[in-house]
Amino acid sequence: MAKTSDRHLKYLESEAIYVLREVAAQFERPALLFSGGKDSIVLSHLARKAFYPGSIPFPLLHIDTGHNFAETITFRDRLVAEIGARLIVRYVQDSIDQGRVVEETGPNSSRNGLQTVTLLDALTELRVDAAIGGARRDEEKARAKERFFSHRDAFGQWDPKSQRPEVWNLYNGRKQRGEHFRVFPISNWTELDVWQYIAAEEIPLPSLYFSHRREIIERDRILLAASDVVHPQPGEEVRSRIVRFRTIGDMTCTGAVVSYAATLDEIIQEVAAARVTERGTRSDDRRSEAAMEDRKRQGYF
Repeated sequence: MAKTSDRHLKYLESEAIYVLREVAAQFERPALLFSGGKDSIVLSHLARKAFYPGSIPFPLLHIDTGHNFAETITFRDRLVAEIGARLIVRYVQDSIDQGRVVEETGPNSSRNGLQTVTLLDALTELRVDAAIGGARRDEEKARAKERFFSHRDAFGQWDPKSQRPEVWNLYNGRKQRGEHFRVFPISNWTELDVWQYIAAEEIPLPSLYFSHRREIIERDRILLAASDVVHPQPGEEVRSRIVRFRTIGDMTCTGAVVSYAATLDEIIQEVAAARVTERGTRSDDRRSEAAMEDRKRQGYF
């Protein structure tokens, strides 16, 4: 008899695969939003399973801020080549050059929020009617309001009060011209579920997720990686620390945690004991009490 944890992971896998197949059945031009982080990597793994022995029937779309970790981009390109997926990249720098967005200035400036415009422009250009994302309900209170099929209006905006009921595993993908859906196949997964699934399926990940020594700047209780886009401010110093990252995003707002967890088993034990969510290390979520919800209403992931 399979262990309870094994059955639990198989149920979550089956649910996610069902949602992915519903996307392929209901929409004409879906795309999988790929950041190079663990959740989007798990999504790409699930998509391979969902449509095996065929290839993934939709492209992977990466919105590149230009401030990504080098390890993330290297891993992204290697993974795409290995699985034979089609990768489409759109750049925030292009949006800045075209005057579509204005780059922030100051010590806490970030391009993370600017991704929204680049993403919406890409969805319009590519005529994407379903953007598949790796958001989970346990990550943040705004994401807890999402459905599996999350409707967006013609401006790409999200209204949590007008989302459709989802009963008996029935998902309503009807939309008007110009509208689209965000689809979240791993909504019901927790961070611990993701790590246990990665271990069970032996899914490779970027080295950033594992303990390593790195030059770090502590700013507002966030441990940022010192880089060509994150410089020490007056009163700050660069220190060498043993850290790992629980999330992978724009370097200007993605914080590390002090950790000696260098293996999957050690990470699973660490996550099981954690009392702070993984997005607790993201400085962009601290800009206001409703920072994530405000960004999502504007079209953010």
